Amino acid sequence: MSIRVPGRRGIARAAVVLPAVLAAAMVLAAETQAVPDLLEAPASADVRAQQSPQLGVAAAGSRFVGVGVRGLVLLSDDAGRTWRQAGAVPVSVALTDVHFVTSTDGWAVGHGGVVLQTTDGGETWQRRLDGREVARIIFEDARARADADTGDAAARALRDAQRLVEEGPDKPFLGVHFLDGQRGFAVGAYGLALATGDGGRSWHSLTGRIPNPRGKHLYTVRASGADVLIAGEQGALFRSLDGGQRFSAIETPYPGTWFGALALDRDTLLAYGLRGNVWRSADGGASWRQIELGQAVTLTSGSVLADRSIVLADESGRLLRSVDGARSFTPVAGSFPAGLTGIAQGGDGTLVLSGARGLSRVEPARLAVESR
Repeated sequence: MSIRVPGRRGIARAAVVLPAVLAAAMVLAAETQAVPDLLEAPASADVRAQQSPQLGVAAAGSRFVGVGVRGLVLLSDDAGRTWRQAGAVPVSVALTDVHFVTSTDGWAVGHGGVVLQTTDGGETWQRRLDGREVARIIFEDARARADADTGDAAARALRDAQRLVEEGPDKPFLGVHFLDGQRGFAVGAYGLALATGDGGRSWHSLTGRIPNPRGKHLYTVRASGADVLIAGEQGALFRSLDGGQRFSAIETPYPGTWFGALALDRDTLLAYGLRGNVWRSADGGASWRQIELGQAVTLTSGSVLADRSIVLADESGRLLRSVDGARSFTPVAGSFPAGLTGIAQGGDGTLVLSGARGLSRVEPARLAVESR
């Protein structure tokens, strides 16, 4: 299944997205016409919030924070056993990803090109960017590059940036990650990619630094130290080893969508995505080996846990764990909700999963039990 991200080049291109985002497809369709209104409307208190689709989850110290449709942000202070709604979120658009740098300082992104910041562990949020400002930043960068370069590529980028301004704030951010309190990244549909080096006070376009001339959708950004990986559609995989100053494209054998990628160390990369595709490289992306999982089910999320084991989630609700550096994966015993979108681990080892049915908890002991 797919939904269409409206806009650029006058034609809506089909974009395969995560199953839980499909649960929010009607929300996206409504927001397409009403994004400016929803960017100004604070999230409402919702008695059904805990059962609403949650599109991302993160640990913030001992707290878990989930984000989802209609600007809903949920907080748990008891290892995912109970949840409550955050006190103040300034928008009602769907929030797609969340990341915390410390127990108090975090970021969320979502539809309408919105970027939110919290400094109190997710209790309250402030809007730092929306699609109107994003379009202006990208246009100014494209204009400066076109002034310095009279080539066709620069001219095309300027035309695309002008359309972004004209179409308004209808392009979603889909991933966010901060290296520290100052340096962070937000990526999204049609190749949206911004970075900040001053804690979100100002942002700049990465369009000229990422070799993505076709504007492929970018689904996730993850980093370990100065090693930054961006994964997207049609085999798009980009890596920076200098904290985002320069990105290079990594060729992979699979031409379909990557929903995520992990740098296990400088040489070992893991990419996962559609139809059960999981590929491992032991030489920084020069060569790849496919990891067989036994089922051609789309992988939607992945995480490196505190014990250095790796957990992947697929759209059927299956969790798979590797204890040998991603050379092989074994299903975790038990059933988990379908439509998983995110994985976060707390300090006691508890996992919280976000998905189409809300947020669910996985006891640490369950991870050690293999499915038979």
